[in-house]
Amino acid sequence: MPVITHIEDLRRMHERRVPRMFYDYVESGSWTEQTFRENITDFSHIHLRQRVAVDMSGRSTRSRMIGEEVAMPVALAPVGLTGMQSADGEIKAARAAEAFGVPFTLSTMSICSIEDVAEHTTRPFWFQVYTLKDDDFMARLFERARTARCSAIVVTVDLQVLGQRHKDLKNGLSAPPKLTPKSIANLMTKIPWGLEMLGTRRRFFGNIVGHAKGVTDPSSLSTWTAEAFDVSLDWKRIARFKEMWGGKMIIKGIMEPEDARRAVDVGADAIVVSNHGGRQLDGAVSSIRMLPSILDAVGDQVEVHLDGGIRSGQDVLKALALGAKGTYIGRAYNYGLGAMGEQGVTRVLEILHKELDVTMALCGETDVSRLGPHNLYVPQGFGDPTVPL
Repeated sequence: MPVITHIEDLRRMHERRVPRMFYDYVESGSWTEQTFRENITDFSHIHLRQRVAVDMSGRSTRSRMIGEEVAMPVALAPVGLTGMQSADGEIKAARAAEAFGVPFTLSTMSICSIEDVAEHTTRPFWFQVYTLKDDDFMARLFERARTARCSAIVVTVDLQVLGQRHKDLKNGLSAPPKLTPKSIANLMTKIPWGLEMLGTRRRFFGNIVGHAKGVTDPSSLSTWTAEAFDVSLDWKRIARFKEMWGGKMIIKGIMEPEDARRAVDVGADAIVVSNHGGRQLDGAVSSIRMLPSILDAVGDQVEVHLDGGIRSGQDVLKALALGAKGTYIGRAYNYGLGAMGEQGVTRVLEILHKELDVTMALCGETDVSRLGPHNLYVPQGFGDPTVPL
C-alpha cells in the first residue's frame, strides 16, 4: 500500500482503478474547462499570514453548519453517479462522513437510493434535489427524504439546462456503462472495479428508476431525463419547494449578489457559492473569487457556504477566513472513494482535517471560529471579478 499524504495521491489511484468515463465525469468541466481550472488555481492567489510565539495547544476545528455540530466545517457535496466510482459508493461515503462527523449530501442522481443510504446510516443526512417539472415526483421525493430522516434539502438551481460537457459526450457516459468497443477495451483494464460492481445490485439511478412516472427500467431513463428539468424555473417555484419540504433548505448554485439576496427572500437557511464545479457555465468566475461580494450582499442574514476547487485543508481555511461558514468537497472525496472505497473517503477527511489543523496552528489560531481576514494576504481587487489577477 503506497503512503498517502495528500489528495493528489488518491486522485492518481482513482484514475488507475476506475473506468475512464466515470473518472472523467469527476475530473472534468464544461467547454474549455476554464472555470474548472480556475476554481482550483484561484486559491493560490490568496496567501497565509504566519504567526509565531503563540500558544498553539488545545486547537479545535469543531463548528456548526445550519445548526448541526460538525467535526470541521466541511460537507460532502452532492455528486451524481457516485455509486459508479465504487460499488454502493453513496452508502460508503455516507458511512465515512457519519463516522468522521461531517455532513453527507445525497444527490437525486445517485446510484444508491435515499432508502439505501438511510438503511445503512444512523444519523440524518442532507438530500439534494434538482428543479424538476413534475410536482408529483418532487412531492414524493420530499416525502421520501422526510421518511429517511434527512435534516435538510439542498436545492441545486444552476442546472435548468445541461452544460456542454465534451468528455462525457465523447465517453458516452451512462449508468451502467454501455458496452461499445471503446468502453469494453477500457473495462478490460479495470478488472477489480468490474468484479466489485458484479457484487452489487445497485447499478442504476436508484432515486429515479421505479419512482418517476414512466421510468420502470434504465432504458426509459434517458427520455425522462431529457424532459424532466424545469427550464421555466423562477424564484416563486423555489419558494414553493420550501413550502413543500417544510424544513431547512440550502440553495446551491449562487454566483451573483442579486441571486444571493433573492435566495434570502425565499427563506434559504444557507446558500452555497458554487458554479457546479465548472461543469455548467464555462467562463464563469471561480467560486472563491465570488465569495467576498456575495458575503457583502447578504451579511449575516444567511449562512454562506463555498463549493468548488477545494483540494486541501489550506483551501478550507482560506474560504473560512474570507467569511464562509462551511465548505463542500465533491471531487476530492470521489477520488478517495474511487481509489479505496469507504476507507478512501475517510482518508480524504483525515488529510483535510490534518492540513486544516496544522495550518491553523502556523497561522496562530486555535479555534476555527476565530479565522478571519487577519489570517490572509488577499490581492487588491480579488473579490471584484472585473479586476484581473
